[in-house]
Amino acid sequence: MKKLIIIILLLGSFCVNAQRYYSANKKAIAQYEKTIQLWLQGKTPQAIKGFEKTLALEPSFIEAYFMLGDIYADTKNIALAKENYLKGLLVDSVFYTKGWLTLADFELSDLNYDNAKSYYEIFLRLDSENIDNHKEAKRGILEAEFRKHATANPVPFTPINMGQMINSPYDEYLPALTADEQTLIITRKEPRKPTTTAMTPDEEDFYISTKIDEVWSMAVPLQQPLNSTDNEGAQCISQDGRFIVFTICGEKGMGSCDLYWSKKIGDEWSKPRNLGSNVNSKFWDSQPSFSIDGKTLYFTSNRPGGKGGKDIWKTTLNEQGQWTKAVNMGDSINTPFDETCPFIHYDDQTLYFSSNGHIGMGGFDIFYSRKQTDSTWSYPINIGYPINTNNDELNLIVGASGKTAIFSTDKLNGYGGQDLYSFELYEDARPIPTTYMKGIVYDEKTNQRLAAEFRIIDLENENEIVSAFADPITGSFLISLPANKNYALNVAMDDYLFYSENIELLSGTPEKPFLKNVPMKKLMVGETVVLKNVFFETNKYNLKEESRVELIKLRDFLANNPSVAIEISGHTDNIGNDADNLLLSERRAEAIYNFLIENGVEASRISYKGFGESQPIDTNDTEEGRANNRRSEFKIREILK
Repeated sequence: MKKLIIIILLLGSFCVNAQRYYSANKKAIAQYEKTIQLWLQGKTPQAIKGFEKTLALEPSFIEAYFMLGDIYADTKNIALAKENYLKGLLVDSVFYTKGWLTLADFELSDLNYDNAKSYYEIFLRLDSENIDNHKEAKRGILEAEFRKHATANPVPFTPINMGQMINSPYDEYLPALTADEQTLIITRKEPRKPTTTAMTPDEEDFYISTKIDEVWSMAVPLQQPLNSTDNEGAQCISQDGRFIVFTICGEKGMGSCDLYWSKKIGDEWSKPRNLGSNVNSKFWDSQPSFSIDGKTLYFTSNRPGGKGGKDIWKTTLNEQGQWTKAVNMGDSINTPFDETCPFIHYDDQTLYFSSNGHIGMGGFDIFYSRKQTDSTWSYPINIGYPINTNNDELNLIVGASGKTAIFSTDKLNGYGGQDLYSFELYEDARPIPTTYMKGIVYDEKTNQRLAAEFRIIDLENENEIVSAFADPITGSFLISLPANKNYALNVAMDDYLFYSENIELLSGTPEKPFLKNVPMKKLMVGETVVLKNVFFETNKYNLKEESRVELIKLRDFLANNPSVAIEISGHTDNIGNDADNLLLSERRAEAIYNFLIENGVEASRISYKGFGESQPIDTNDTEEGRANNRRSEFKIREILK
């Protein structure tokens, strides 16, 4: 059917003034028509010889040149395809003007960018009829210019196969990595076991590997219920590896493929649950990636209402814990072609994805876009050659540090099929570096592990960056911390005092992550909490604006525990006059007291006192120790019955 359509198009294009062929040579025409039948019967070698005989009889039989060009293109012999198209066009440059466009496409695919641009320009000069063809030619010129510049200015790229512990003779792709870059979950496609009755010959399942002493362990299948006899894959995982959103294709969902979620408690994964009709459709929905706070989910869908074939969509989690109706990412990301494989980095500012619609090296290229201050997305930037080639580049993710990228390809002579490779991402394409805090949370006295809630808040704008819970069985937690910010960490749980920590990353990420266990104090009279995110100017008692985050948390704590009364205390180091230090500490405690009163706390539940330098908790012989002694704190004064 395809060949018949092509021959009809060719005959229609070549008709000139009711003359069926360019040539009037009857013997050549007879040979040509005989050869057309051979070609329609799939006898390609005989057809090649037949068209060559046609040209021997009539060297200006232009249609035979184009037919030979198409045959050679179908058999991937681009050199002979170009040769024959050019010969035909030199016979008559305007007989079949679209031939210049086809010749330009051949040159572009053959990496001859100057020739391609020249032929596109010739086509635009000679053809004035087809608007769509003009769009294609203008796009081709942009692609030729981009590819020439990109190949002349390659970006650093040294891909390293991730080895036999990760890769196999089968396909490995769609990697997902935890924030500490120590746990990797991949999709592997391999032949089904003979005992299964599923329709598809291959099965997609999840495999997991962990890094121990900088070496990846052997990837092993994830246990049920995540893996089943259906095809599971295209997954993303939360920063701590305890929440997964993934794709199941089969008859159980709303469409051909749907998005599901599962949560890990201890060592067990919950039964997968469909994300629902606000996210999934009756079409193909796959390739999820969610933001650092877990409240925005990006994914790929071919549903109607987009900009083209496959588009990138997003949905957000509302205050009721439900996903809102998915919306298209718009023209800044999507094109009339296909956009796939979104990956939002832990910085929540950099989106990587693949597209064959934006100008690139050919096939699917990897692009990245930055979130602007108004929450719109910048025009995508091609990640560059030789990361991108004239093949398809897909499935890129970037580790939290921003330095290491992982992607899949079958073009680098790996272990078989698609393999996973890692490489150091060059600086301009990196996201904002992100470190992490990792540890366990526990009862200070009993050592019981606690499922406390962790919140990371930007002290400058009071935006919540991360909200997560520790594992209820192990008490373990892992939270990401993008650089260039000053954060308040608040850890809270019912019947416990909240835990406060200041994390200063304005000067960038530290060389090592924060490895810190969090002890929690039971809500008891006499227990104290240091307010580590309350700030004053040196020797002054006016609260800095960034203190609001901590003091609002204290206000909310009192609102949630109406039987609790507290004493606020101020403390200084031993630098300066004792009396001055005592007065300063009392006025600072009073400033906190006044803030709470102004924000709705009853005065009867709060008292304040300054202690000056009389109650140090660290040495005054070092700057670090003196900084610890300069503090504000509160103590449980009373728990009313």
